[in-house]
Amino acid sequence: MAIVGVGIDVAGIDRFGEALERTPSLAGRLFTGGELWLESGERRGIASLAARFAAKEALAKALGAPAGLHWTDAEVVTAGTGQPSLTVRGTVEARAHELGVTGWHVSLSHDAGVASAVVIAEG
Repeated sequence: MAIVGVGIDVAGIDRFGEALERTPSLAGRLFTGGELWLESGERRGIASLAARFAAKEALAKALGAPAGLHWTDAEVVTAGTGQPSLTVRGTVEARAHELGVTGWHVSLSHDAGVASAVVIAEG
């Protein structure tokens, strides 16, 4: 396997939270229901959402930042162990296929008011 692309991004947690408050419809344009809501029915916290947004930005960078990707065509999924992974479909899946991507690696973090993510596209 070879690395097809690498992306990294950071997001200020407070700034991201303020953007979601200013524009309530933004959350639905950025995230899937599974990303917004925990299995318990509670809404995911702002730090976690900011990290997921950073992962989507990092994913776009790993794919060469092409125009036309839909944010909800990439979903950050968390396993029971807490390990994040990516599920892609639609525009993101099409671009990944063009580049020969066969797998993803993702790491999320948030601390000191900043959320960050790294995405590696493998082919």
